[in-house]
Amino acid sequence: MKNGSRLAALGGVVIAGALALTACGSDENPASGKNVVPSGDIDCAKASVNAAGSSAQKNAVEEWTKIYAAKCAGANLNYQPSGSGAGIQAFSAGQVAFAGSDSALKDDEIAKAKQRCQGNPALNLPMVVGPVAVVYNLDGVDGLKLSSETIAKIFSGKITKWNDAAIAAENAGAKLPATAIKPVYRSDESGTTDNFTKYLNTTAPSVWTWEPAKKWPNSTGQGAPKSDGVTGQVKNTAGAVSYVEMSYATQNNLQTAQVKNGAGEYTALSPDSASKAVAGAKVVGTGNDVALKIDYTTKEPGAYPIVLVTYEIACEKGLPAEQAKFVKSFLTYTSSAAGQKVLTDIGYAPVPQSVLTKVQASVKALS
Repeated sequence: MKNGSRLAALGGVVIAGALALTACGSDENPASGKNVVPSGDIDCAKASVNAAGSSAQKNAVEEWTKIYAAKCAGANLNYQPSGSGAGIQAFSAGQVAFAGSDSALKDDEIAKAKQRCQGNPALNLPMVVGPVAVVYNLDGVDGLKLSSETIAKIFSGKITKWNDAAIAAENAGAKLPATAIKPVYRSDESGTTDNFTKYLNTTAPSVWTWEPAKKWPNSTGQGAPKSDGVTGQVKNTAGAVSYVEMSYATQNNLQTAQVKNGAGEYTALSPDSASKAVAGAKVVGTGNDVALKIDYTTKEPGAYPIVLVTYEIACEKGLPAEQAKFVKSFLTYTSSAAGQKVLTDIGYAPVPQSVLTKVQASVKALS
């Protein structure tokens, strides 16, 4: 385990064909010890490739690259979980072959990305579904139920005690302490923050008046860097509450809230409840771009409403030949049935088949 920890401390996930660095996984990824899902047929590419971005998908990338490297000798992927904003910047600057982002490219990012792709489109390819868990640290209070309005009031500083009347009204019979609520937010630019603030702005606009953004918009609470930093802060702070991608909550045994959806149900997060929310998403990208619009107000029974989709941002054309072959090969695997099956075991949800079919067609068109 120590090798994995040192790699995590350096901020990179480096996978080599010999697997010398991946046999033990990392301290943040206990799922690495699970039985490896068969990789299926992979058209291997031998190259050393850099990628960067979403820390929410770090655990998924670790599993995928371990399996890919076991099948493909000579494949080397260095993924830096630097956050969605930093990943897109590195991609646009030509420093990485592809980027991971928890939100699709925005208007001001599209032109730079297109220039990086030698005038060709940069595609948003949904690859990971990650429910955004509302995590908390409160002894004796499991299965907390929260509506979007209450969550918005907590993160805007309007509710400051765990036994507040608004929380008590949603949790009849729960023994809520008078402990101070200590919100924790992502201090770096993050697609997880972007999705979480979109959810709050969409479902509780009278309370959450800030526009959606990758950068946390207010000063309520304390900031922590990346998903690992947020997770550690919540784990070590009594009364803390935050938002983090589900795999981090699962692997760190954090308490997670049930969240009220548009149908009025308090829904626990799970791969199944997250996939139900994404299945109703609208494809807003054109051509081979598969950017999605998530319906945070979904009334689908059993749907967990706070979800994010991690996209791999990749050039449709325009990469050097060796990089282009590797990116197409790797993303062909991650979007395959075998690649998607990996996700459920490590705290993510697979991309719904209705969306995945479009992703697979777009990956096939990469050149």
